[in-house]
Amino acid sequence: MRTDHHIILRVVAKPLIPIIALFALYVQFHGDYSPGGGFQAGVIIAVAVILYALIFGISPAMRAVPPAFTRSLAAIGFLLYAGVGVWALLMGGNFLDYDALFNEADGGHHGQHYGILLVELGVLFAVAGSMLSIFYAFAGRVTEIKDEDW
Repeated sequence: MRTDHHIILRVVAKPLIPIIALFALYVQFHGDYSPGGGFQAGVIIAVAVILYALIFGISPAMRAVPPAFTRSLAAIGFLLYAGVGVWALLMGGNFLDYDALFNEADGGHHGQHYGILLVELGVLFAVAGSMLSIFYAFAGRVTEIKDEDW
């Protein structure tokens, strides 16, 4: 019979992890108006998954958020970030020149807004995917310790 030594941590973490993820979304979408943005939100999302892995085990975390997904997320984030820059180049501006993203009739205001949102979303994906991929790479190397030992 296995006794659960970490029952208090598990009980506290279950409601705390979704709150951490919700705070990451707040940081992401409020980053236009205050400190924060894609990098900070990506790290916070990664922290939520890492906390889950530390409390419930690395195997359940890898089942919940597979390593292939984290690598794909990092790649999609990079492509989104670079894609906005290439879009600006194709529209006749410089790389990441948000004013060039839409036509001149609106004064470039939509380009600024949507360009920053897309770039910050790309940074969020790239940072969260990279941080989790690095964590999985290091956590997967510990083979002599099983989840039951935690």
